[in-house]
Amino acid sequence: MTEHTGRPKYLQVADELRRAIRAGSYPVGSELPSTSQLTRTYEVSTTVVRAAVRELRQEGVVQGQPGKAVYVTAEPGDGTDADRSDLAVRLRELEDRTSTALAALEARVAELEGRTSRP
Repeated sequence: MTEHTGRPKYLQVADELRRAIRAGSYPVGSELPSTSQLTRTYEVSTTVVRAAVRELRQEGVVQGQPGKAVYVTAEPGDGTDADRSDLAVRLRELEDRTSTALAALEARVAELEGRTSRP
């Protein structure tokens, strides 16, 4: 079902799943088909399906329940500038939190090193 476009198969499968979610085939709250069903549907390997689902998970579109299923948690964005802007804001916030946490950690390490280097 994937095409020879030069685009990785897992991205093609992720695109198809996004389209299906947008079209209402898998509404928010519903389960995605199992990995084995998706491998048959898209005629790809388990690895490709898992990578596609991982892509959707990173976007916040689906969430897995270990031992159960993968559930649709949000409508996928449409790739507009607004979606990219929202992602940029989220990335900056994450970068700020990470920088703050790293600075605190470095200060704590310096403090501990100061204590342990004393006689």
